[in-house]
This record gives sequence, C-alpha cells and structure tokens, in this order.
Amino acid sequence: MTKEERYKLIMDQLLKRGSVLVSELSEMLDVSSVTIRKDLTEMEKSGKLYRSHGKAIIVNPFTNNRTVNEKEKLAPEEKYAIGMEAAKLITYNDSIIIASGTTIHSFAQCVKPIQKLTVVSASLKASMYLSQDSNIDIIQLGGMLRHSSLSVVGSYGETFLQGCSFSKLFLGVDGIDPEYGISTTDLREAHLNQIMMGAAQKTIVLADSSKFGRRGFAKIANLSDVDMIITDSNVSKQTMAKMEELGIEVVVAQIAATTKTE
Repeated sequence: MTKEERYKLIMDQLLKRGSVLVSELSEMLDVSSVTIRKDLTEMEKSGKLYRSHGKAIIVNPFTNNRTVNEKEKLAPEEKYAIGMEAAKLITYNDSIIIASGTTIHSFAQCVKPIQKLTVVSASLKASMYLSQDSNIDIIQLGGMLRHSSLSVVGSYGETFLQGCSFSKLFLGVDGIDPEYGISTTDLREAHLNQIMMGAAQKTIVLADSSKFGRRGFAKIANLSDVDMIITDSNVSKQTMAKMEELGIEVVVAQIAATTKTE
C-alpha cells in the first residue's frame, strides 16, 4: 500500500468517526505504529488533521466554527443512530425544546410521534424536517440567524423561553470535557442554551464520540447540569466511566442496528 493510499484510508476513517487511535490505524492498515505516526505528522503539517495523545482527530480539540454542510459530512451514521435513540424518549403529548446542530437535524428526522407533540425549535432545518408530520406543533424561535448553523440566537428567543416549561431539552454541543463542561463555538448560542436548560425539566445532550475531550470557545454549563448523554458506540470505556462517575446517564446508540430509510 502506498503512502497516498494510507492517507486516503486515514481520512476516510476520520470523516466517518471524527477520531481514531494510532493503534487502530496500525492494525487496520497492517503497518507499524511508527509508520502511522509519521503519516499523521505529515498530514497534520498539511492541515488535514490534529494529533493528540495517541490518536488523530479531524479538527483541533479547541473546536472551531464550521458550517452545517461541513459538519454533516462527519459521522452521519452515528448521528442518525443517536437521533433514533433520542426519539424513543418522547412521550405521549410531550412538549420539548430542541437546540441546533447536525445531530439535532438527524434527531428531527427520527421523530415520529403517534400523538400530538409540541416542539420549540431554535433550528430552522430541524423545523423543516419536523413540519412534514402533522402530529407535531412547531414553535420556531425568532432572533438573529446564525448562517453557519442555520439556527437563531438572541434576546427574542430567550424572552419567549423564560415564560415556558418543557419536559426535555435535546441539546447539541461542540465539546464535552469533564473539567470544562459542555460547550459551543458561539457566545450567543451558549447563552440561549443556558436559558433552554432553565426552561426544561431534563437536559439531554446528543453528541457523537468525537465531541468528547474537546472544548468550544463558549461554555454552556457544567457536566453536573446534564441529565443524560446519548452518544455512539465508538466512545471509550474510560469516557463512559467518567461520565457515570459524574452522575450522568449515558445511552450508547448501536450504529449497526440502525438503518436509515429515505
């Protein structure tokens, strides 16, 4: 296998999973860990990935603000599996808030209530998906549009939420760190998320495994304020144990058991 072929396979894994261990790549490509580290070093120099503690990740751990189109290419199967698990939590005549992000978009495609469901949404794209179901009453938050996430932020939505109460908040994040907490890349979005958490009885974070160990610029809350995290089966056992030590219920979505239909 040539160096170029290795680079392509490494990038394929990163685009699919968000992060991958050196040991996994060594076994997968049947080359030494020394060779893999050299490959990763060269790829990092060209700006294709970021090396961190024996693994490669698709972006710097201090996560940056990327567009929806870019983010939707990362771990799509994992995000859909997470969305399917999250949809199971919706109950009879429920009222929920949904925030923004590509995992939230996947969740919106999975919501199929038998009875009426009331949704307050910060995400324009999620609202469009939900609008296809006549059993869902949608309240679209107003405010300033964030072009990168196709969602709204600002005082209009915050004021509305302060007069409401919901059973659950489904929250997408850019980073989950045991010390720093949950975070995003935008201060305005972080503040809106904080208001959402105050209006909901339970906060449920939807995040694929690549979000763990990363920090966004704007902190949303401490992990102790989170009730549940739904993630994918690529999350490490050490990470699982750490979250459970903090009193957070962790639900692992099984990718192989989930098939998306159009």
